[in-house]
Amino acid sequence: MLAFFYSLVLSAQTDNTFTGWGAVFASYKLNEKLSIHFDTQLRSSDEIEHVQSFIIRPGLNYHASKNVVLTIGYAYVGNRRVIETASDMVPEHRIWEQFIFNQRFKGGHFTSLQHRVRLEERFIGKSYLENGSIVNDGSEFSLRLRYFLRTIFPLIKTDNFTNGAFVSLQDELFVNLDNAPTLTNGGFFDQNRAYISFGWRFSPKFDLEAGYMYQYINGRNVNVNNNIIQLAAYLRL
Repeated sequence: MLAFFYSLVLSAQTDNTFTGWGAVFASYKLNEKLSIHFDTQLRSSDEIEHVQSFIIRPGLNYHASKNVVLTIGYAYVGNRRVIETASDMVPEHRIWEQFIFNQRFKGGHFTSLQHRVRLEERFIGKSYLENGSIVNDGSEFSLRLRYFLRTIFPLIKTDNFTNGAFVSLQDELFVNLDNAPTLTNGGFFDQNRAYISFGWRFSPKFDLEAGYMYQYINGRNVNVNNNIIQLAAYLRL
């Protein structure tokens, strides 16, 4: 796996960037089987100069069992695009489906291991420059698959972690199953995100964490090593 990533790095020019991300992840329980998912995110450009993208992502969860959750949802993504000297936010619309399996543990050093597989049908906005301004012009379709793995380590040993400090570790791999003709990298591997954070669980309903994420993006012409500081809140209502 390491050799694979090194070969990608060596095969293209690589940029190093530093950005800031903020996120809120929320769920609201409707009944024993259904709940609403909602997350929203803001992401900066390099050196936190301005907003690079924002995401609004609602969904409907079906709790098939205690440890299995199925979700279908929609996402609106605004991405800043620069053409020559002009820049503007270009929309992307996504339909997404996901499967979550939570492995739960008692009496150990971590509380659970979450596996998440998400399929995204992406309609990525196309744009062109006209009279010094960016004009949106339809979209291109892309299909992407994501695998996410996350665990939380309470800093005190507990059978039922309801409050206190914790460390979280996660990783997410992105692959393209169907590339947009001009707006994706044209390859199978899209990106990877590795993340470590320190957080505090204020109650079973609210976590707050701050951490560092390393994002490697396999670009069409330029690869990116993105160093990210992230602040995230988790609400379970």
